[in-house]
Amino acid sequence: MDKEHELMIVKSFFAKRIRDRVIFELSSLKKRTNALDRLCHNYEITLQKETLIEIPKPNSCYTDILSLLTKLGAEDYCYAISYNKEIDGKHLPLNYALEQAVGYGMPSLISCIPNKLAYFESEQGFGPPKRFILKNDKR
Repeated sequence: MDKEHELMIVKSFFAKRIRDRVIFELSSLKKRTNALDRLCHNYEITLQKETLIEIPKPNSCYTDILSLLTKLGAEDYCYAISYNKEIDGKHLPLNYALEQAVGYGMPSLISCIPNKLAYFESEQGFGPPKRFILKNDKR
């Protein structure tokens, strides 16, 4: 896990009132799941609302999301925070991370440009999960 990158993600996209707690949870192997749980049903109060841009449907094709992120400036590599252990806490190719995250059914946050651009997929409830571009123009 890249603690510095995770710190940047939290400071850029998470609600200010819970940042310290989320940083603590992400840095602990025992508590990491607690931070991921916050992205399940409570993502609307966990993430900064002003950074969330919902991707209109149909939005279930990872290659379409890759194309959208690339148009926004994403490069070939990213960093993932995810329930999917295959990608969680790793720097990896963006196309691979999206292939693993899109449709997984549990939350993933994929940082494309540190402090500025990320992809977020919420937990799947009834129907498809909501998918978002996270964009922070303040940094």
